[in-house]
Amino acid sequence: MLDMEADLPAFLAQVQFFSEVSKSSLSNLCKHLEVRTFYRNDVIINKGDVGDAMYAILQGEVKVHEGYHDFGKLSQGDCFGEYALIDDETRSASVTATQETKVAKIDRGHFLDLMKEDQGFVRGILSVLIRRHRELDSIQEQLANIKSQLELANGKMSGLINGAMDAIILFDSKFRILLTNPSANSLLQNNDVIQRNVLFFFDEAGADLIESLVKSGLEGDEKAVNNYLPNVVKVIGSEEKETLNEGTLSRYGEKENTFYTLILRNIEERIAAQDTISLLTNQTEYLTEEIKELTSSYGIIAQDKGMVNVLDLIEQVAQTDATVLINGETGTGKELVARAIHQASRRNDKPLIRINCGAIPANLIESELFGHEKGAFTGATVSRKGRFLLADKGTIFLDEIGEMPLDLQPKLLRIIQEGEFDPVGSSETQKVDVRIIAATHRDLLQYAKEGKFREDLFYRLNVFPIIVPPLRDRGKDIEFIAQEIIDQFSVKLNKKIRPLTESDKALLSGYAWPGNVRELQNIIERAVIIAREGKIDWDHLIPNAPEEERIALKPQEERIMTAMEMGSLEKENILRALREARWKISGKNGAAELLKMKPTTLTSKIKAMGIERPI
Repeated sequence: MLDMEADLPAFLAQVQFFSEVSKSSLSNLCKHLEVRTFYRNDVIINKGDVGDAMYAILQGEVKVHEGYHDFGKLSQGDCFGEYALIDDETRSASVTATQETKVAKIDRGHFLDLMKEDQGFVRGILSVLIRRHRELDSIQEQLANIKSQLELANGKMSGLINGAMDAIILFDSKFRILLTNPSANSLLQNNDVIQRNVLFFFDEAGADLIESLVKSGLEGDEKAVNNYLPNVVKVIGSEEKETLNEGTLSRYGEKENTFYTLILRNIEERIAAQDTISLLTNQTEYLTEEIKELTSSYGIIAQDKGMVNVLDLIEQVAQTDATVLINGETGTGKELVARAIHQASRRNDKPLIRINCGAIPANLIESELFGHEKGAFTGATVSRKGRFLLADKGTIFLDEIGEMPLDLQPKLLRIIQEGEFDPVGSSETQKVDVRIIAATHRDLLQYAKEGKFREDLFYRLNVFPIIVPPLRDRGKDIEFIAQEIIDQFSVKLNKKIRPLTESDKALLSGYAWPGNVRELQNIIERAVIIAREGKIDWDHLIPNAPEEERIALKPQEERIMTAMEMGSLEKENILRALREARWKISGKNGAAELLKMKPTTLTSKIKAMGIERPI
């Protein structure tokens, strides 16, 4: 332990600030010192306070900091607050004890008095300051050398970044672009992107992905950043050029000084070369879509003789490769019959690919069925495998075959007869082994006689016809199907529903069900939702209930809308168009085209209404 009376002058002689001061002068200084003790987390100096003394640490330790940022620590023999001896400026940082600490406090007044009275004290202090000045000269020379090295390193780094083939984009936590390299400017088709929102250069999925990764990183998920982007993202340049890119996202800095580096690489040529991977990926997507599009997941319930006969026909034809034509009204479950045939066949380990010929525009259905080559038509930026190729070794289900355009029917006939076709824009013939199941609610033979369907194609499809009876002709099947659907929706919606009563069954059986099983499913779903205490009031739900008991919707009274209401409607309409166009304003399929107005007019309205794309 330090003997304050005897050892203090000797101790100060070891302190660098007083190392050139004589012992007699230090003894004079010590007559006016105040020795103070501070404990852990005691604040010795507050940033912003006016200084009036310096401190020498006799024992213990302190930290110099600004808020939560530490500049460093000082211990026995170190000094702080020296500038307070010569001026009355505010402190530039705070000093806090990290443990029990003793300090010698030297007041400015006593220090200046000693400078006036003791010439030896003055010479000692000046000697220390001169030595410090020389040390500063040396440090400045070192800093100049370091600056030169940093400029050289910066030049090399700039050359590396600017010469990179990959696009490099630096942006902040508010998604504002701070720096880009020439490759990024080329990708974005813009040389003036600084301070623009980086999300505006991506399609909706890409923007959502990058935004979610940044937010996850800010919430502490390090795997979200400093890693590869989990999905390929689409970049849309200022001139509307679209490219597919893979990339990495990394982060550095903390809180408000957080920055992100996005590195993107165009992979369209590589995607075009990965035919096999693309094929498997597309098959997975189609299968997932098929699961979603199934009419129901309740299977085929059949006790009625007509539907039992359908199940017998399924068993007979499933083990063959014969083409099947399923006839039946809309909503009878033709899709379920097709799936049952596929599952019972030897091809059940291969995909079942479905396409609704009536749901796809006539100008696109050929490409959907047979695929196309890159550049085959406007918008064909990459090659695409058609659904027949995706169904190779499996089954393809052509729903609503009666809606297929006449000019495509010879191509389908060729596949049935020869198992081959030519993709759009290609002269290379593709061979496939596909089992074809078609379905229709139309009388195709009558259609053929009217010239709306090829007669030779009809006979090729009608090798093994299966007619699915309408729900109204299936007797008690209506009750069994209804109860099964009720049970399923009860579980799904977590509502306990009472079993059907005899009067309920009579009501269900007494309705014609023009929409068949699909209509029954929709009505039951609504019934379960609005059921009270487990009871369903079928009289108010089944369309043939007495007219006076039906729930009537009263039309809204006509009234004159205010200018504010009209403006609100217009703003909402513009927002719907922007969302539909994925915030693309001009060009084909842009919001301006959807709204039938000039892009400049739409831009003015967006600005006037204060519409901004959400981040």
